[in-house]
Amino acid sequence: MYRKTIACLVAAMAMLVLGAVAARAAGPSVKVMKKDGVGSYLTDGKGMTLYYFAKDTPGKSACTGACLEKWPALMKGASLSVTEGLDAKDFGAIANGGGQQVTFRGYPLYYFFKDAAPGDTKGHGVNDIWFVVDPAKFPPAK
Repeated sequence: MYRKTIACLVAAMAMLVLGAVAARAAGPSVKVMKKDGVGSYLTDGKGMTLYYFAKDTPGKSACTGACLEKWPALMKGASLSVTEGLDAKDFGAIANGGGQQVTFRGYPLYYFFKDAAPGDTKGHGVNDIWFVVDPAKFPPAK
């Protein structure tokens, strides 16, 4: 009976570890949220706001070095999932720092280091070059 209990515990632990690895490999998810004063905007699966940098161009990030400390890139795992209302074809990736940074309609996506909780949008409008991504109005006219 003792061996059977140990075997069940080992099997359960293995399933937990494999599940965690599979979830990590699946990569980030992206969804749309709404907020008064901001409107609709993209977030990761946890509700953390995603931003674009007005100095970026499609397929190229202008945010490097110290910039990435305040504006960490949304990095892609093995795959990316999107919720209803978003088209997976709008998402891609570019090489960035040895990994793959997620893009939306060609533009790299970032977090803001001062956003501490889901729904925070403290980076919107910073220096008039950082903005939330409203999928219905993106890319913005320049």
